[in-house]
Amino acid sequence: MVPGYASTATPDSSPFCPCRSGLGTKLRPKLRSAAVTPIAPATAHTVEVFGRRVAYKWVVAVVYVSALFLDILDMTIVNVAIPALGRELQTENAEWVVLGYTLSLAVFIPTSGWLGDRFGTKRTFLCALIAFTFGSLLCGTAQSIGQLITFRVIQGIGGGMLAPVGLAMLFRAFPPAERARAATVIMIPTLAAPALGPVLGGLIVTNASWRWIFLVNVPIGLVALWFGWRHLQEHRHPASGRFDIAGFVLSGTALALIVYTLSEGPHSGWTSPLVIACGLVGVLAAIVVTIVELRIPSPMLDLRLLYNRMFRQCNLVGLFSIASFLGVTFVMPLYLQLLRGLTPLASGLTTFPQAFGVMVSSLIAGRLYARIGPRRLMTGGFVASALAIALYTTLDLHTSLWLIRALMFVRGLCMGFAFVPMQAASYATIDPSQTGRASSIFSTQRQVGISLGVAIMASVLAAHMSLSSAPGVDDVHRALTGVRWAFGIAVILALLAGLFAWFVRDEDAAATMVSSRHPAPVS
Repeated sequence: MVPGYASTATPDSSPFCPCRSGLGTKLRPKLRSAAVTPIAPATAHTVEVFGRRVAYKWVVAVVYVSALFLDILDMTIVNVAIPALGRELQTENAEWVVLGYTLSLAVFIPTSGWLGDRFGTKRTFLCALIAFTFGSLLCGTAQSIGQLITFRVIQGIGGGMLAPVGLAMLFRAFPPAERARAATVIMIPTLAAPALGPVLGGLIVTNASWRWIFLVNVPIGLVALWFGWRHLQEHRHPASGRFDIAGFVLSGTALALIVYTLSEGPHSGWTSPLVIACGLVGVLAAIVVTIVELRIPSPMLDLRLLYNRMFRQCNLVGLFSIASFLGVTFVMPLYLQLLRGLTPLASGLTTFPQAFGVMVSSLIAGRLYARIGPRRLMTGGFVASALAIALYTTLDLHTSLWLIRALMFVRGLCMGFAFVPMQAASYATIDPSQTGRASSIFSTQRQVGISLGVAIMASVLAAHMSLSSAPGVDDVHRALTGVRWAFGIAVILALLAGLFAWFVRDEDAAATMVSSRHPAPVS
């Protein structure tokens, strides 16, 4: 029996025994439960789009991918424009353009699950998309650094809710047997956007104003908003409970201060009184919010979901894997630009093959998932990724750029094989009525992982080189040593992800390992 899963009792959305995978009939979950709020089987019907009947699940996928792509792209594309907007706005605090967005994101991620359950996922998602798009428009018209930071906070409010609410909608639209296909869809923005960010950022900064970094979001956001308003369907969870004020304040404080500490530590120094104070208060708030949320019936962050073995294990895998992935994504452009002298555009084009590798392997991993299972796919993918990153530690000042492009492609292949099964299996034993709250926790983990990876890499690099300017001739070899050490740490993080993946049980992912072409009969 798959623990913790209750079916909606519809032929297309019910989990069932993956007999073809060889796991046996003993894994068949219960198909009837009175504890689950009825959820419309979104995959059982179609909607009319531009005069054609389209499966509703693909409508959700298009809207979600568009929004998530904008959200993740915004985290990387802005970095390229920091020097340009700093010069134009005459400020030395341009890094707060990135930090303000990140902190706002961190504060509002925990609220997304409750808001989606209480007011409806469609309404919440569209409001988040409006905030993000409107914030982008305001950012593009900002006349001072203060205005720009304020508008970035508005962007972050929308971005903090887009990913978790959209993820909940996506996993409700795709039945468990098709979660691997849904995970393949998710990989497009999750892994391609960080690779595209430097390329697009370099193109825009080189050929236009930095303002178009933000304004480019507006037409895409408006199209996604119109499409979502026309075709998305509403879902509410009546038992959402009252707004957890204590949980909101404590979780927002904890996450914001931890993210701030991880972001600011490499620049101000880990011994800075402000960094130490923020870190201690953040950890204390995290401890308090854990105690509080475990004691109340309707918490903002339902940490009891981490008692679920599969969900807990996949979150641990996700934490270390995203730290490794984004850590390398942070270090490689610095190596190419500061040590090799490449422009931001040339650097982005050099790392871009990674996105192709991800796309190729994601398609293959989705097909292999039901036959091989998440445990071996994840473990193999992360170990292979660690080996690929290990080759980065051999880079020097004369390494062929074509070799670097080939290594980036190989790493993309490895990550696709690892991330697809992780995403597909994460919610395998989560009750459908808890998908919204679970997505909040998963998104919180991802944000902490991103901050952790970048903070570790930045600290290692800061100990060996200046991150704001190219090192002098005498410092080049020292800086190269720092780059190699950073890549070495990324290897360790990838291996830790593989270690936790090894303890994942395929039996727990049984509901997601059924071939959607040959579903088992519902009894």
